[in-house]
Amino acid sequence: MTRAGFAAIIGAPNAGKSTLTNYLVGAKVSIVTQKVQTTRFPVRGVAMSGEAQIVLVDTPGIFAPRRKFDRAMVRSAWGGTEDADVIVHLVDVQAELAVDQGDAKAADKRARIDVETIIEGLRAAGKTAILAINKIDGVKRDSMLAVVQRLFESGVYSEVFLISAVDGSGVEDLKVRLAELMPEGPWLYPEEQTADLPVRLLAAEITREKIYLRVHEELPYAAAVETTAFTEKADGSARIEQTIYVERESQRPIVLGKNGQTLKWIGQKSREELGELLDRPVHLFLTVKVDERWADKREFYGDVGLDFDV
Repeated sequence: MTRAGFAAIIGAPNAGKSTLTNYLVGAKVSIVTQKVQTTRFPVRGVAMSGEAQIVLVDTPGIFAPRRKFDRAMVRSAWGGTEDADVIVHLVDVQAELAVDQGDAKAADKRARIDVETIIEGLRAAGKTAILAINKIDGVKRDSMLAVVQRLFESGVYSEVFLISAVDGSGVEDLKVRLAELMPEGPWLYPEEQTADLPVRLLAAEITREKIYLRVHEELPYAAAVETTAFTEKADGSARIEQTIYVERESQRPIVLGKNGQTLKWIGQKSREELGELLDRPVHLFLTVKVDERWADKREFYGDVGLDFDV
């Protein structure tokens, strides 16, 4: 009997949601960088386990929003849980322990607040979730269990898994459990399909990942990538044109780099990965534009599946 359903993965920014999604699927469907808040809209990855198909909704991190774009991302994250058959709440145990032990950085303290926000959100919605304690590498078991006990006492969790999304420890057990919880029914996607992200959007996300990998220290989150043209060529190759938007003129040289070297690196790395994913030669053309109000434009929200009217 085949099974198929949706599993929403929620958590604070940088809890490891995209890494977990990619590991479960066995392919790259969501960008992963050292910057928090890189997933801006739910990405559906398709994982197979025996006769079960698990459609993974990798959501933006849930955090305290400050501007319209932030509110749209948080709305999108909670929206990803509404129709899910299972919710997995991923928690960074190392951030939790840092707070408990009094040596927390600002990011750890924010993560603790975000975890508490999610617990309250689950309680208010009358939902229960699987608690997945992530980043267990090198953490003492007693310390880890203390975190588990404190969180489990909130009453919003049905069960707990201890995992490392980076090296895969415990992830297969979680995958088997998700498969068991999927409702009986036909598969929703072909067996070989790993995501339902439109190719133009996937291309933009890959380029955005390369931007953050290269200029993560100098550039805050004031960058977006739009695929403006995607053309299939007669020789089987693809021509892709993209615009990189930054909010201030001072950020444009950061993306360009000296003599255009940074932009060249971004383009080369993005083109190589796109060529592998699309299994064809890719000709990629990048333009950098300054638009301080890109995050306030209705058409941009629609393109990435976010609600402008939040």
